[in-house]
Amino acid sequence: MTFTLSFREQPIFSTRAHVFQIDPNTKKNWVPTSKHAVTVSYFYDSTRNVYRIISLDGSKAIINSTITPNMTFTKTSQKFGQWADSRANTVYGLGFSSEHHLSKFAEKFQEFKEAARLAKEKSHEKMELTSTPSQESAGGDIQSPLTPESINGTDDERATPEVTQNSEPRAEPTQNALPFTHSAGDRTRALSLCSSTISKHWEAELATLKGNNAKLTAALLESTANVKQWKQQLAAYQEEAERLHKRVTELECVSSQANAVHTHKTELNQTIQELESTLKKKEEEIEGLKQEIDNARELQAQRDSLTQKLQEVEIRNKDLEGQLSDLEQRLEKSQNEQEAFRNNLKTLLEILDGKIFELTELRDNLAKLIECS
Repeated sequence: MTFTLSFREQPIFSTRAHVFQIDPNTKKNWVPTSKHAVTVSYFYDSTRNVYRIISLDGSKAIINSTITPNMTFTKTSQKFGQWADSRANTVYGLGFSSEHHLSKFAEKFQEFKEAARLAKEKSHEKMELTSTPSQESAGGDIQSPLTPESINGTDDERATPEVTQNSEPRAEPTQNALPFTHSAGDRTRALSLCSSTISKHWEAELATLKGNNAKLTAALLESTANVKQWKQQLAAYQEEAERLHKRVTELECVSSQANAVHTHKTELNQTIQELESTLKKKEEEIEGLKQEIDNARELQAQRDSLTQKLQEVEIRNKDLEGQLSDLEQRLEKSQNEQEAFRNNLKTLLEILDGKIFELTELRDNLAKLIECS
């Protein structure tokens, strides 16, 4: 099975070591996966903030381990270290030529493990910021359209219409409503841009997963269908939010009763918060689906590895069968030669028996001649 690296991944540290894996049957003995020392490298994916340990023997990946915050690299001797990979369901071992190389590899492991932990925390913070309404900045920036202040207006904005309604009940509220309408439009566009960015992000991730493994087509098609459905729901939620914001603007322009407008705003705010909660749940479902696809890809990689090993065993069996056939032919030939040799010995014995009989007769005749003389 040929192993390829993504163009997004770059090597950041490399060394040479003998690679071992724990025996899956005994879970005690080490099984060498390389005949000689090979290059072992740390790779970094800047797009996904992922660190991996990769080692290739030719085009075959003998190590493909993603570093997670809960991994631990253990030095078991002066030149040997190991770590467990729960995703690959194995334990990797590395034998180095010197203690210095082992210590350097262990330092890098700890460094990239900490970087992976920080990247994971930043990713969670980013997701929380994406799904949580933003607060008003110190410099007076426009608030998120999902905060109560942005829907109900600030204290100054709520106070202004009440004063102007008493002096000019028809002209002044319309003039004061224009900035709010413009602000609501900006907030709507901001919400649209945020939702579009999230949708594009998940769509790109799903497209990447779909291209990585053709044998997961069925799962990816189902995932794509789910994502399309969620995108439609996101679009529906966005349209609903826009409609609600327009409704708020219309109520502010038409209604002269501030208390009634405030009540409507509160109800709309609750509705938008419910929509935000639904969006967050959908994002969590997408994340869970991504995790399931990653697990399926790992299982597929294990299956491909076992298939390759089975093919190698079959080729070796064929070679052994050829050798056995050759030995059988040689044995048959040897048996035929031994049979011919035994036949020759029998013939020779018969000739010797005849000669011995003739000699016996000659001796008897000579003895008789001696007695007669």
